[in-house]
Amino acid sequence: MDNLIDEYLNFLTVEKGASYNTIEAYGRDLNRYVCFVKRLGIQAIADITSDNVISYLAGLRKNGLTENSVNRGLAAIRGFYKFLLREKKVEQNPVANIELAKVWMRLPDTLSQEEMNLLLAQPGVKTPSAIRDTAMLELLYATGIRVSELISLTVNSINWQVGYLVTIGKGNKERIVPVGKSAYGHLRQYVDEARCSFLKGRSSDILFLNRSGNGLTRQGLWKILREYALKSKLGKKIHPHTFRHSFASHLLEGGADLRSVQFMLGHADIATTQIYTHVTRERLKEIHRRYHPRG
Repeated sequence: MDNLIDEYLNFLTVEKGASYNTIEAYGRDLNRYVCFVKRLGIQAIADITSDNVISYLAGLRKNGLTENSVNRGLAAIRGFYKFLLREKKVEQNPVANIELAKVWMRLPDTLSQEEMNLLLAQPGVKTPSAIRDTAMLELLYATGIRVSELISLTVNSINWQVGYLVTIGKGNKERIVPVGKSAYGHLRQYVDEARCSFLKGRSSDILFLNRSGNGLTRQGLWKILREYALKSKLGKKIHPHTFRHSFASHLLEGGADLRSVQFMLGHADIATTQIYTHVTRERLKEIHRRYHPRG
């Protein structure tokens, strides 16, 4: 069974162009699934039944996993069996009649425009690190790109003449996103004035560097953002995706059409983008409640 998982993950990487994060997540889910069925004494993939799968999913819920996490695990198993059927490794699909659990829609955390302005002002522009951090935060808010996309940017990812960036998102799909005047100005300042102090005489095409001259990591960016979140005293839980959520909701509040926002976020399905219309409605209701005399 372990070899079959390796074959499937290789298929996702080579033929489907799945991202590293997707491969890692599916690998974890499938290895956990195989460990479960092995504990039942099952050694052959063809011997797994629907009841076994249902027991596995029930165990995940019992262990406190959210419905979203359980659904992701089921999606990984579904894709795995689809591959096995195609390769004629199995003759039946034990998950064919197992449905995804209904998930209550959780609205994403966003900041108001005033709160975002306060957060963006925290680094200042006095030191090379502050100039870099301002450029990063401004770019996250201006483009809505993911953290993984931000830390993968190179200097050549930015079209300095026209003012947009090219990024590679999920599924290895390329998309173009406008940078905007404010983020462009801070990026230009970082590249012209501060980036060389991180290079320390070495060469690198990675856009955002740490003090060692290497590319920033997810953990490094989390640490930087946590520092400014505390400094801003907004009293909200702020994480890198907060910038992405705020980017989308502020665009829609300003009148942007859903398709354009979908393209800039890199969502394959517009249904994923539609959650931000609910955020916008919630925001409008809050404004009405606060400012209307009979709200």
